[in-house]
Amino acid sequence: VRLVEYGGGLVQAGDSLRLACALSGHTTSMYAMGWFRQAAGKKREFVATISRIGDSTYYTESVKGRFAISRDNAKNTLYLQMNTLKPEDTAVYYCAASLAVVSSRMLTNADVYNYWGQGTQVTVSS
Repeated sequence: VRLVEYGGGLVQAGDSLRLACALSGHTTSMYAMGWFRQAAGKKREFVATISRIGDSTYYTESVKGRFAISRDNAKNTLYLQMNTLKPEDTAVYYCAASLAVVSSRMLTNADVYNYWGQGTQVTVSS
């Protein structure tokens, strides 16, 4: 299974950005998917997760109302729409795929994910 993220870049505070993650090598609908991020000098943190068929989502508090996770299993692609970006959103963003059958709250834990992308840099200037 291979995950490749797209769409990172340099934007200004208040702008929007849409990340995409393409999954290959297996059937996307087998996996719950998630987005994580890691800022320089900080630990990786959970951002959002989505169930296998996209009927359930869960977000970290700091992005609720600004970010939206979605997926298109027919296109084997995961998305993260990021609106009203803030400088504190600056980080490398990673997508991840999990075979675990667990609650959305458990999917906030990076340890339950089996596959990871290489990451894409998002930089938000003030």
